[in-house]
Amino acid sequence: MRLTRRVSCLAPSLTLALSAKAKAMQAEGRDVLALGVGEPDFDTPDFIKDRAIADLRAGKTKYTAARGTPEIIKAILGILSRDYGLKYEASEVMLSTGGKHVLYNAFMALVEEGDEVIVPSPFWLSYPEQIKCAGGVPVVVRCSPESGFKMSAEQLRTAITPRTVAVIVNSPSNPTGATYTRDELLALGKVLLEFPNITLISDDLYQYLLYDGAEFFSLPKEMPELRARTLIVNGLSKAWAMTGWRLGWCAGPKDLLAAMDNLQSHSTSNVTTFCQGAAAVALDSDRAFLKDWLAQFARRRRLVIDGLRSIPGVSLPCEPGGAFYAFPDVSAYYGKSWNGKKLTGSLEFAGAALEGAGLAVIPGAVFGEDKCLRISYATSMEILEDAIGRLRKFCAELK
Repeated sequence: MRLTRRVSCLAPSLTLALSAKAKAMQAEGRDVLALGVGEPDFDTPDFIKDRAIADLRAGKTKYTAARGTPEIIKAILGILSRDYGLKYEASEVMLSTGGKHVLYNAFMALVEEGDEVIVPSPFWLSYPEQIKCAGGVPVVVRCSPESGFKMSAEQLRTAITPRTVAVIVNSPSNPTGATYTRDELLALGKVLLEFPNITLISDDLYQYLLYDGAEFFSLPKEMPELRARTLIVNGLSKAWAMTGWRLGWCAGPKDLLAAMDNLQSHSTSNVTTFCQGAAAVALDSDRAFLKDWLAQFARRRRLVIDGLRSIPGVSLPCEPGGAFYAFPDVSAYYGKSWNGKKLTGSLEFAGAALEGAGLAVIPGAVFGEDKCLRISYATSMEILEDAIGRLRKFCAELK
């Protein structure tokens, strides 16, 4: 069967593939610690689940408008007002099936064949694939460990060409946890002011997961001149532990949102109806539960940071300021062997760690940085202590 170029050029999601392999090994009775998928181990708060159950029992199982019910639209507008200090109209926001779906809709609406989108590296692995699927060219800007894995204004300016249509800023970052300061964002914004036809895509999915006093900044808030050409991408997966609910939302220019709404109406239509009321009460909540979650994440983060830095040959170039990932450099072990197989990069290292130590981590190569691994600390202290011990033993046994 002939397949199209747009799907043939896509790389598979290794985060999901490695997670599936780890689960298969667990099903076989093997002892595997899964630190791969970016998913909180906390359960969705009961008040959110209760609303979904009530709506399901009340028969809210019919179609809604593709972009969402009036209730969820109002809730999105509310969180933009409270947490961003920004006023939007109903026509400038919408709900989709996860942040990933929001981004897919956006790239399909913004990118023509051959258009370029600037992607700072390390990047969330689906950015380049979605851009390619839309016919575009991901222009990867490598951000060094010395910069905290953050793109500078100079790098942004250098990457811009006449074909550039968009630039992505993800803060806090997946996979590094890097968080841009206000001044760093303003420096990027000043460059963008010189190029009025470029859209800023602000991926804020980890907005509420910050540590050590780090503060969340948003370019459309700090630089109102960019608001009219910024797409804010957000969702409920991380801070509300609702990964499987598939609830993402966005805010942006009316014409872009109209195009994304039209596209969604012809692809998935509305988000599951009885989940929309649950999303609304989640967004309207005071997030009191998050204080305890953040305290637990912070303890886990410190355990992982200190543990990784205690392993000879492993370094942590950037302390994560947000999200729930560490991104250690393990390249000192490249060239060594495990079970007769030479480890030439992060793919081989991660594969050997899974087989040899029962440790499921994600190779940094899929995020654009082959020296590193992504380790999620969204799991228990006991598992993380065990994982650090296994990684230390595995590294010591490499020849």
